[in-house]
Amino acid sequence: MVPSILVNVLLPLLACSSAVVASRNASTLNLPRPDISIFDNRPTNCPPCPECFNCQLPKFTCGQFANCSEYNGKCDCPPGFGGDDCSQVVCGSLADGTQRKPRDGDQCECNEGWEGINCNVCTTNNACAGTIPNAEEVVCYKDGLAVKQNFQVCDVTNRKIRDTLKEQKPQVTFSCDASSLECNFQFWVDQRESFFCALDTCSWNMNNDYSQNGTEYRCDNIKCKCVPDRMLCGEEGSVDIGEFLSEEIKGPASFSCSNSDDKSTTAACKFEEPNMNQLISDIFGDKSITLTCKSGECLPKYEVPGYERPIKKINTPLIAGVIAGCALFVVAVILLVWYLSRRSYNRLGPIHLGDESDDENSKLMADHKPAALYFENVSYNIAGKQILYNVQGVVHPGQIMAIMGASGAGKTSFLDILARKNKRGHTQGSFFVNGEKISDDEYRQVVGFVDQEDAMLPTLTVHETILNSALLRLPKDMSRNSKEIRAYEVEKQLGIWGIRDQLVGSDESGARGISGGEKRRVSIACELVTSPSILFLDEPTSGLDAFNAFNVIECLVTLAKQYNRTVVFTIHQPRSNIVALFDQLVLLAKGRVVYSGEFSKCQSYFDQSGYSCPPGFNIADYLVDLTMHASQAPPSSDDQASFLGIDSDGIKTRSSSVRAIKSIASASNASFDNSVAGSPGSSFRPKGSRRDSLKQRQDRQLYTKKKATGAETPGSARTDDEGTPESSGQDHSQQWLKLSTQRGQVPPQILDDPHQLPPNAQAAATDLDGLVNTYTNSDISAAMREDIKTSIRNAGGSNGSSSNGGPAENGAAHQPFRMTSYSRIGILSQFLILSKRTWRNLYRNPMLMLTHYAIAILLAVLSGFLFYGLSDDIKGFQNRIGLFFFVLALFGFSTLTSLTVFASERLLFLRERANGYYSPISYFAAKVVFDVIPLRLIPPIITGSIIYPMVGLVPEASYFFKFLLFLILFNLAAAAVCLFIGVVVKDGGVANLVGSLVMLFSLLFAGSLLNHDSIPPSLLWLQKLSIFHYAFEGLIVNEVTYLTLVDHKYGLDIEVPGASILSSFGFNAQALWADALGLGVFAAAFMVLAYAAMHLFLVERR
Repeated sequence: MVPSILVNVLLPLLACSSAVVASRNASTLNLPRPDISIFDNRPTNCPPCPECFNCQLPKFTCGQFANCSEYNGKCDCPPGFGGDDCSQVVCGSLADGTQRKPRDGDQCECNEGWEGINCNVCTTNNACAGTIPNAEEVVCYKDGLAVKQNFQVCDVTNRKIRDTLKEQKPQVTFSCDASSLECNFQFWVDQRESFFCALDTCSWNMNNDYSQNGTEYRCDNIKCKCVPDRMLCGEEGSVDIGEFLSEEIKGPASFSCSNSDDKSTTAACKFEEPNMNQLISDIFGDKSITLTCKSGECLPKYEVPGYERPIKKINTPLIAGVIAGCALFVVAVILLVWYLSRRSYNRLGPIHLGDESDDENSKLMADHKPAALYFENVSYNIAGKQILYNVQGVVHPGQIMAIMGASGAGKTSFLDILARKNKRGHTQGSFFVNGEKISDDEYRQVVGFVDQEDAMLPTLTVHETILNSALLRLPKDMSRNSKEIRAYEVEKQLGIWGIRDQLVGSDESGARGISGGEKRRVSIACELVTSPSILFLDEPTSGLDAFNAFNVIECLVTLAKQYNRTVVFTIHQPRSNIVALFDQLVLLAKGRVVYSGEFSKCQSYFDQSGYSCPPGFNIADYLVDLTMHASQAPPSSDDQASFLGIDSDGIKTRSSSVRAIKSIASASNASFDNSVAGSPGSSFRPKGSRRDSLKQRQDRQLYTKKKATGAETPGSARTDDEGTPESSGQDHSQQWLKLSTQRGQVPPQILDDPHQLPPNAQAAATDLDGLVNTYTNSDISAAMREDIKTSIRNAGGSNGSSSNGGPAENGAAHQPFRMTSYSRIGILSQFLILSKRTWRNLYRNPMLMLTHYAIAILLAVLSGFLFYGLSDDIKGFQNRIGLFFFVLALFGFSTLTSLTVFASERLLFLRERANGYYSPISYFAAKVVFDVIPLRLIPPIITGSIIYPMVGLVPEASYFFKFLLFLILFNLAAAAVCLFIGVVVKDGGVANLVGSLVMLFSLLFAGSLLNHDSIPPSLLWLQKLSIFHYAFEGLIVNEVTYLTLVDHKYGLDIEVPGASILSSFGFNAQALWADALGLGVFAAAFMVLAYAAMHLFLVERR
């Protein structure tokens, strides 16, 4: 009786306990399950028996899409999973077989040498011992390719997925079975499974290249399922993608990884399936699930897939083709330059004349307003030194004004002030055009200025030089044909039509060009094309012979008379036929006005002032010399007597040698018997007396003030029709040799009696003070002041008010001077014209460009020969460092030629900018473009294209283009730095020194000469200023990061990852694109600084 009761009680309990144990045990238990239905008498206190798991019943399913056993109704779980339905994680290791224990807690405790969520991934060879029976040596294969059954554990790297899950870590496990061609995929959150997928009809392969290994799994079909009440699958506070997984995820799917050949333990992977990718993109913004994975599979050593580094091959045909192509390119450039230089310089073709062109030129001439220039009280002071004192003058349309004076008299400063140039000192005075004051901007639109030194591009023709001025400065609504016709008209006016197709040339360039006089007329033509109302010229005859000097002045006179222009120029020592062409004269001495007025009255004025020009003298030479001698201290009475040959005893002497001096009267005033000259008394000279030199005697006789012979006062000058009184008391021995024709009759001669010399002016310290005071108080000066006042009054009257503010007298109908302003061409049009000019200058002087190309090819071939076929060992790494260092040094110091980009044309730019040719940004852009493209882009492309295949760098297009990118960016950055130095530093020698020092300093911190870790922390910021560092690090990282260097020592091959060597040298393997950005920032920043320096510093200041 008792046994039956025990059976009735224990069997149900056993069944319950076995069910509970089965639900917790990770291994497969095949315990007998007694059929208790045969017992009819269950105790009333027995708990209800749990429903037993049977996967053959529709109610129960297997996790991981595991197969259901038809023999016992249980699931055949994949490795790492257990329980009746394969939903439990088991730990330990694969070496434990079916005895693996279920996970107790949140994480597994894996056996030594194993890792992963379910301890399926081996990490050491020792851990694989015993996993494969009868295998002598089993290793852990980690390259990710499934040979038999491969396992991988991965961390999800999608940023938004990690951000969404916050502290919960997303992971993936992936495994593939080679026997069934099936794979499994599980997604975990904090090591709790969220969903799983089964993939079938799979294939996989390994892709090995020179720098990395890769594996790729592709499966045609996939099915996924959520684990209920888990993250992403219905857990509270989470989304539920269960329906999407089961309905939408169908395949095909792929799982691909790539890892470097340095045997890294991790690989970058991604899991892709079209609908899954769409879900990831819509929710998280990424293309797919990205992963970082570790793989492991225990295999016999002989079954491990062999990895052999591909043998590096040098593509000789490619090298030959690249070199030949670069050589052909240079030959093509040479032929192009030869063709362009051999063509006729007059390439503009026929000019189609029409009514429109005639109308536009007529309008330009009609817009011309005759301009009378008035100025008074003009003073100039610089650094506390007074240069000009109260200069006044008037010049009317159709007249030419000459500004004369000795060197240092202030002529150029005065001319600059009249032209309203930017002066360094302080300027005062009143300036009027037709009696009105106008702004500087309006004034500069109607004036032209020709400097003393001609500044033109020697590689342009005469016509091209003048045409560029017309294209840049004439109105933008004026057609090109009209501007060209205007240029031709000016060429004919100035008599340079016959040389229009000749190069300007220069002594520096070695090109034979036009003469000095022709250059001066070309400079004048560049200003005349704009039809200026007033033309200023600084020393237009300087450096010219007498014939060419006269031709230039004659052109100016013709311009003034026929075209009603106002011409003002400075001139030094003009010949007599040039002087005869003057209308107005301003004579300066030490910045003070000795004379300012009509030239026709000049000689009479000085005659009446006591300073008569001898008939044999050029009036211009006499006046200049007069101002020089008048500036000296007045002579003493003894000096005057000595000058006239009177010794201390009052005895007169005679110097017969004086008679031989042309144009000068004899210095003696008495005749002695020639026999007396030989007597002893003739050689007697009393003590204390001294004899002046012959020159001193002549100068004092010419430039000492004498008594005027007439009653006229200075300033009331005689006209040419009036006669001059006869000279009296003239010794026949004092004859004047007439060298040139002068206006009027011979002036009154000087009195020779030394006792009748007039006294020095009492109020003047020098004769110059007397000359200045005489002019200030003269009628000529008073008349000029009145002329200025009248002009101002008339200008005010034309505006409806007098100079006093009242109504104009008699309803004056004087027309006010109104500047005709017009808009010039825009910045883009200026850039195109200047670009064409710069290109002409480049191909007509191609030596620098061709030298860059030749050096690029020759040194590239030499470098390729020296570093041919770099090996993947320590020596090869050293050679790579040397190669990159040499190439960067070559380009770095080659860019020193950028120092002269603006230096050679600095004066030309200053002149053209001051004269309003163009905007500085247009000129800068044109110069930079034609320096950057031919000299900074093409040479590194040539060099890189030759060197890269010859030395055997990484044979991939992406790496090659990154190599070229760094060479080009470095070249641009170095050129920008040199460009900035060339603009800021004016002296060429100093600029070269500064540029070389900057390059050497940057080279020091490149990383090859000085290790990063050896630099003191306080000086590490200096490396950030080194463009060589950015370029060198970028090149070496691009080449070495994924390279494994093999060093053969003592019969062993020691493999060293390239990234490890980079870190030991202080390079950052992740800084490639940061370095590229740094070079780009340097290039852009210094280009901007160079333009800012040019805009601010290269301003004409006189």
